[in-house]
Amino acid sequence: MSLQRTRAFAPLRYAPFRFLLAGRTINSLGNAIAPVALAFAVLDLTGSPSDLGLVVGARMLVNVVFLLFGGALADRMPKHHLMVGSSIAAAVTQGAVAALVLSDTATIPLLVALSAVNGMVSALALPASSSILPQLLPAAVRQQGIALSRLSFTGAYIVGAPLGGVIVAGVGPGWGIAVDAVAFLLSAVAFALLRIPATAAPATAAAGPGRTGIITDLRVGWGEFRSRTWLWVVVTGFALINAALSGGLSILGPVVADATFGRRAWGFVLAAQTVGMMVGALVAMRLTMSRLLLFGVVCTAFEVLPMLTLGVLPHLGLLLAAAFLAGLGIEQFAVAWETSMQEHVPADKLARVYSYDMVGSFVAIPIGQVAAGPIAQAVGVEKTLVGAAALIGLAVVGMLASRDVRNLRHRLPTSTEPAGAAMEESTR
Repeated sequence: MSLQRTRAFAPLRYAPFRFLLAGRTINSLGNAIAPVALAFAVLDLTGSPSDLGLVVGARMLVNVVFLLFGGALADRMPKHHLMVGSSIAAAVTQGAVAALVLSDTATIPLLVALSAVNGMVSALALPASSSILPQLLPAAVRQQGIALSRLSFTGAYIVGAPLGGVIVAGVGPGWGIAVDAVAFLLSAVAFALLRIPATAAPATAAAGPGRTGIITDLRVGWGEFRSRTWLWVVVTGFALINAALSGGLSILGPVVADATFGRRAWGFVLAAQTVGMMVGALVAMRLTMSRLLLFGVVCTAFEVLPMLTLGVLPHLGLLLAAAFLAGLGIEQFAVAWETSMQEHVPADKLARVYSYDMVGSFVAIPIGQVAAGPIAQAVGVEKTLVGAAALIGLAVVGMLASRDVRNLRHRLPTSTEPAGAAMEESTR
């Protein structure tokens, strides 16, 4: 057992990974506080949910638009430099929002504009942050590194969301946004201290001057994406799953809670899912199987449980168990998915492939949120939730129907040590 534990935390022996993990964790903590603070800042300003939707929606829209560009950029330049620049720019935008709110000079157009800029700089860094791991860790411990990243991300959100509420209630929403700005600055410091090991495989398409245009780079990335059946099959399946989950949990879940077991209990349901995700990340660190992606996709079927329970029998105890299992299962998929991408997609095209994956996932979320209400009004909340559960089940079956998904092989590690000196910290 001690060998398993040592293996699970082996990525922490690598200094570049520790800086990456620190930067991501600080980022996640700030990003968990910011939505709570921003929501109350807008509501204090106008009291309009529509205005809040404009501010939040502007960020999501611009984020999706620029994700592909961010992926192409990340494959053309050192990823950690892009992450530093994006963190500094995000700190400036959030600092500006905080200053406007604290000085009582904020207006909805200004908040929409700054939110859109923040969404753009986030999109420029997200593919880089996701695809840098193969440059920092040897393949033998990469799965554990992904699981540790997921664990720190979830833990930061568990702490950050309630902390945001405390800050807003105690000193006001402007200070909550200011904390997010400081978090971005601290993450920029962590990313600046990150050094790519000299023995890492090149992961940029243009170590020197760019050889191709951005559009050509995007076409190459699209070619990599569609040439791997398991990639586009899973992204398509998760577009359906994300639409069903975002509509079911975000929109209809609170409706059911209000009508049955209460708002406070709904918070416990969401907490149970988060706890399941943390346990899932710990489990995923220790998994060794040759068909890791197949296992992850099968575990996704647990997402059916909370939808079905909400729709058919919204009993608190059953929902807590269903949410926990759903969180446990989705983490198995998340770790399996990232491990598979980083093993089978060339490093110099990985960020672009990540960006296509993210666009496919993010676009579906607002669609599900917008569609859930009208569908529920037309056919009823219960039928809509049961339909969402059926859609998730159908998506899982569709993914499993692909031979490429079922047969994709995970390269089982043979050693926790890299062949070369991957622990070197010299700058590339």
